[in-house]
Amino acid sequence: MATHTVELAASDIQDGQMKEIDFGAEDQKVLVSRIGDNVYATSAFCTHYGAPLAKGVLAANGRVTCPWHSACFSVKTGDIEDGPARDALHCFTAVLSEDKSKITVTAPVEETKKANKERKPFARSKYAGAKDEGKGVVIVGGGAGGLGAAEALREYGYTGKVTMYTKEHNAPIDRPKLSKSLLDEPSKLEWRPASVLRHTFGIDLHTGTEVTAVDTKAKTVTVHGEAVGYDKLVLAPGSWPNRIPIPGADFQNVFTLRNIDDTKKMQGLKHKGKHLVVIGSSFISMELVAVVMKNEPASLHVIGMETVPFERVLGKEIGQALMKFFEKNGVTFHMEQKTTAIHGPPTVLGHVTGTHKAESVALGDGTVLKADYVVMGVGVRPATQFLANNPSFTLERDGGLKVDTELRVLGLEDVFAVGDIAHYPVDEVGTLRRIEHWNVATDHGRSVGALIAGSPHPYGRIPIFWSALGQQLRYCGIGINFDSVILRGNAEELKFIAFYVQGETVLAVVSMQNDPVVMKCAELLRHGLMPSATELRQGKDPMEIDVSSSHAVLKK
Repeated sequence: MATHTVELAASDIQDGQMKEIDFGAEDQKVLVSRIGDNVYATSAFCTHYGAPLAKGVLAANGRVTCPWHSACFSVKTGDIEDGPARDALHCFTAVLSEDKSKITVTAPVEETKKANKERKPFARSKYAGAKDEGKGVVIVGGGAGGLGAAEALREYGYTGKVTMYTKEHNAPIDRPKLSKSLLDEPSKLEWRPASVLRHTFGIDLHTGTEVTAVDTKAKTVTVHGEAVGYDKLVLAPGSWPNRIPIPGADFQNVFTLRNIDDTKKMQGLKHKGKHLVVIGSSFISMELVAVVMKNEPASLHVIGMETVPFERVLGKEIGQALMKFFEKNGVTFHMEQKTTAIHGPPTVLGHVTGTHKAESVALGDGTVLKADYVVMGVGVRPATQFLANNPSFTLERDGGLKVDTELRVLGLEDVFAVGDIAHYPVDEVGTLRRIEHWNVATDHGRSVGALIAGSPHPYGRIPIFWSALGQQLRYCGIGINFDSVILRGNAEELKFIAFYVQGETVLAVVSMQNDPVVMKCAELLRHGLMPSATELRQGKDPMEIDVSSSHAVLKK
């Protein structure tokens, strides 16, 4: 096989640095990373959305974090360290000369051509196919957590049966795309076709199938009235959108968003000249608004409970700036308002005279808004109804389940809960929180899959999410109880960095147009190296703190 070689001066890549180099042709790129006197060469782009990894964050252990959505890889092996990436990096040969003056990178020509296009599901695994031994692992749910668990089982070499049940009628999808694009074609949303999951990964995937009960003593789940046995059970049913209990909430053109079936029904939102009312100023709501406002609606109204959108999460100043951005794009806000009713066609002697569709939305102050479509984005609840009367499970008030540091349901050795339903320990003192981030679910699943496969990979990430709100917003941490915000940049220009602090401690960081600050701060938070509030106010720059060189001292 023909090979190609590139030489570069070692001084071009210092300890702790990365560099993207051309490898023979314009579209052939290789990432070269250096940690001390060790050099590594991999494919150059994140396998999630194609971000250039050279602009990411490199840690001393060889972990590189994507600058856009926080996928993590090992530059030493190409392995996926954390989601949302689903595929490993390709690795090539890199050598530092004895006199440490040059770096030589060598790779097969054809492989470098394919490296940034062709997917490589596993790097570490020797998995060669499933064996029909025992009852195996049953996964309830086909979302981020369920898929993360299934793929990690294979990635870490598990060869037993893996059975997945999902109520959705498609293979697991890239769910954040739903609110960011309103796509309704499974082929554009599925991570992998069902055939690949079944035949390449050996996952017995059952779509359009609901688990209705669990018997932890018999170690079975009930599907279509029949008991199916398991050795290990992973509960990953995700959550379900709320509908506020008001008249008209069940009209045909009142939508919530969770799956492809929903976006299929919502395609009318893209039509010009329609009147749209969005109840709730949540992230999902405002991502939908960002999509729809480009299509010249006749009117676009948002009803929110806070004084500005995102006030509880992002604070008033950034919420106000985002609100102004949307207002400039034709959105009308009705904040600190309650929705009292959704009105449809008139009735005569109790009978509807037209179709069962909403025509207007009434607010608490008496305002009535014309509506061709209504969207409710008012939060979600854990989809654990099938466990509600089960004595083996103690559901929290919100419907979630408490788990331990290994994501086991408390009191149940062989049952795990991940993602939106899991109240999991988020700090060293064991504080339990339930976090509805897609990345959290993905990496919960990956952690459980690795554990069951015999290669414990404890979940210890800082929660991260992103949102499309005119510009890409990045967020890391858990900032619910912040008492002040340190803002750098210009919020109204949607170009800023904000630190959410409690006393001297930074709880969370958010940015727009400042990649990869949030990903760097997530690493600093994870290792206990984040500057204090006083240091930040005095101008300290987190980007100047070294987590990448071989001499960096990390907390863990």
